[in-house]
Formats: sequence, C-alpha cells, structure tokens
Amino acid sequence: MIAIVFIVIMAIVIGGASLFGGADTAAAMSATAVPWWALLAVLFAFASFFAGGIYVGAALSSLALLAGFSLSDRPFWNFLGEMIWAPSTNFVLVSVPLFLLMGELMLRAGLSERLYRGLNVWMGRLPGGLLHTNILACGVFSAVAGSSVATAATMGSVALPYFEKSHYPPKLVLGSLAAGGALGNLIPPGITFIIYGLITETSVGSLYIAAIGPSILVVILFILVIFYYSYKLKLRADPSALGVRWRHKLASLSDLLPTALLIGLVLGTIYAGLATPTESAALGVAGSLILALVDRKLNWKMIAESLHATARTTSMIALILFGAYVLNYILSALGVPQMLAKFLTGLPLPGWAIMLIIIGFYLALGTFMEGLSMVICTVPLLFPVVKALGYDPIWFGVVITMLVEIAMISPPDGTVLYVLQGMRRQPGPITDVFSGVMPFMFVYMLAIVILMIFPAIALWLPSVLS
Repeated sequence: MIAIVFIVIMAIVIGGASLFGGADTAAAMSATAVPWWALLAVLFAFASFFAGGIYVGAALSSLALLAGFSLSDRPFWNFLGEMIWAPSTNFVLVSVPLFLLMGELMLRAGLSERLYRGLNVWMGRLPGGLLHTNILACGVFSAVAGSSVATAATMGSVALPYFEKSHYPPKLVLGSLAAGGALGNLIPPGITFIIYGLITETSVGSLYIAAIGPSILVVILFILVIFYYSYKLKLRADPSALGVRWRHKLASLSDLLPTALLIGLVLGTIYAGLATPTESAALGVAGSLILALVDRKLNWKMIAESLHATARTTSMIALILFGAYVLNYILSALGVPQMLAKFLTGLPLPGWAIMLIIIGFYLALGTFMEGLSMVICTVPLLFPVVKALGYDPIWFGVVITMLVEIAMISPPDGTVLYVLQGMRRQPGPITDVFSGVMPFMFVYMLAIVILMIFPAIALWLPSVLS
C-alpha cells in the first residue's frame, strides 16, 4: 500500500512538473533514442518478474537479455562473458565472502553469546535494560559481521531466550532486535558500502569513515525510543542486574574483549591506513580462527559449516550482482541513465525536492524488494542524477545504505522481520514484528532527514582524515 500511494503521488508530481516545466523538461524527455513505450515495456517486465516471485538474480538476467535483444542493435552477446567476468576480478569484491566468513566463525565460536552476556551486565540497571542490550549488542556485532541478516539471526538466537519469562512486551523485544539487526550494513564493515563503492567507483574506506557519525546518530535515536517506551510502559531495571557488584562488572569485560580485539583488528587497520578493506577482512578471518582456537571451539565441522554458509550467501550475492551488471550495461548503452538524469534535473523543482523524491522512491521500493538487489538495480541509474544535483557521492552512499537498512525492516517484505519471526520459540503472528519495528523505522527515516539538513554528520570526518 505504501508503495502504491507513493508511486501515484510521484507520478502526479512529476507529471505536473513536466506539464508546467517548460521546454527543458520536454527536451529531456525527447533526448533518448529509445521509444518511451519500449522503456515502459521494460519497466512492466521488471515489475512482473518481481511480482511473480521469480528469483531476483534470474529476473535481472532475463530482463537484461530481453532488453538487449529487443532494444539494442549491438551484438552484446559477443562480450557477455567479459561483462560478467570483469566485476568478479575486482579486488574490493573479494572482501565480501571474507567478511561473511568472519561473521559465521564468530557465531559458531560462541563470541556473540559472550558479547550479549557481557553488555547485559552493564545495561541491565537501565529502564528497559535488556532492550538497550539488544541495540548495543547488535551494533557491536555489526562491526564484525557486515550483514543485517547475519546480525539479526545471530543476536536474535542469543537474545530471545533471555526474554522468555520476562516482563518485556514481545512486540517491543522483536522490534528492538529488528532495528538492531538493521545496523548490520550501516556500521562498518557493511557489505552494502562495498557494493556501492564498486558500482560508483567510490572509496570504500572513505564510506566506512563517513558512516561513523550516522551510525552513532541512529543508535542514539534507537536508545531514545527505548527510553520513551520504558517510561510509557513503566519498564523497570532488571532485578538480577541491581545487585551486581563492580568487581563482577569489571570481570564481565573479559566477555567483551574478544569482539573488541576483532573490531580493532578489522576497522583499526582500515582507519589507520594500514590495510585495504579486503586485507582487513582477511585479517578478521585469521583473528576469528585464533579466537575460536583459544576458546577451544575450532574443529573441522565448525570450519566446514562456516564455509558452506559463506559459499551459499556469496553465491546469492554474485548471481544478483552479475545479472544486474548485464542489465545496467544494456540500459547504459541505450542511454537510459543519461535520459533519466536530464529529465529529473530539468524538472522545475529545487535539488532537495528531487532528492526527497529519490528517497521516497527507495522507501516505496523497499516495501517489496530486497535491499541489496535494490542498490544494484537502481544506483547505476540514479547516481548520475545525484551527481548532477551536486550531492557528494560519499554522502549519497551513506544515505543509500540507510535506505537499504529501512528496506530490511519495512513491512510487508522486510527480510530481517521474517528472520526474527522464524526464530521465535513462542508462537505469535508476524504482525507482532511489524508493529514492534514501526517506531524504530520512523526514527530511522528521521535520521535521514537530519542527514539531509546536516550533511557534515557524514562528511566532516572523511574531510579531516583525508
């Protein structure tokens, strides 16, 4: 419903702007050599594939072939293999399976459970203590996992048993875990930054640095939401945490130490300029293996399970990426991105209004499309528009990643929501997760508005460290 309403509104706005905008917009509309009906046919086929539930990688590849054969007079099939092979050889892309493997090793080594237990000792005295632990534990785990789904699945499996006989409302518990899981891509080393940097040729290291400020902003907003509901629902501190002595608190730091060392190894080497994201990912895998060995959790079965899970996720990402690359090549050859850029920049609207339209488009798209697929499919088309409007590519990369995170928790198709629903031990409708995550989703949108008003939140630190 959200998507339908937005699309109707956007059509009215753009249509009205085109009607009263004068010659520039009309010229932009006629600038393309591709007939408008052909582009509409491609768009209709795109929507039909996704509405029919076709796997996104197959949908993108099929659409690329259809568009290529029907609209292009170039024999693109002669170099189809090169188009697929070229992105797979990019050095930055190697970091994706390495970060995924690091997260899988951490999960099976039990480091996530130790992390949650250690943070709970410190956060339990606060009103809504375990809810705060959900957010912070997910945030810290995100700094080594790089994936929202992995963060939600891992911390959900650890956290949910703590709430089974507690006084916390199930909706708020699930909502806080979904919101915390959504931090998986925003907090470095998020995989979305790697894909965005690959597509737009933007420095991944600069994107990681730019994400620090917005990550802190989002975490603070999430904590404020929990404080509000704790006051509203009269959620008191956890009784078990009130009698914890300082010596026990200090002893609990040993549970946080392994994760802290891993974060320092991965992110510290990137921020210090000692390693590229790919090299730091390799260091992270080595560090995870050493920590698992120290905890006596390292064995051949664990390694095999981690490698299998990593290969499965990597293959899924690769199929989507390769299909999108072929489609984007065809659309670029047809001049679609250039046409779209001319059209949008020619609208009689200020730059911020056009950016709001783009953000609204992503919010609507996120209600029925997976986040990573959304980035791969749309960024090549909209990136020229953003540059033409004068927005910084690094700032836009952070905004896109935040929009991906919102898509991960947007009903009715948010991936993180269904991951948590599947992990519930106590039965309940999926609407519990939907309603529980809504306050966090709205404050996430608020964070994007704040970032539009104050872009220095993302851009100040890269400018200082560059």
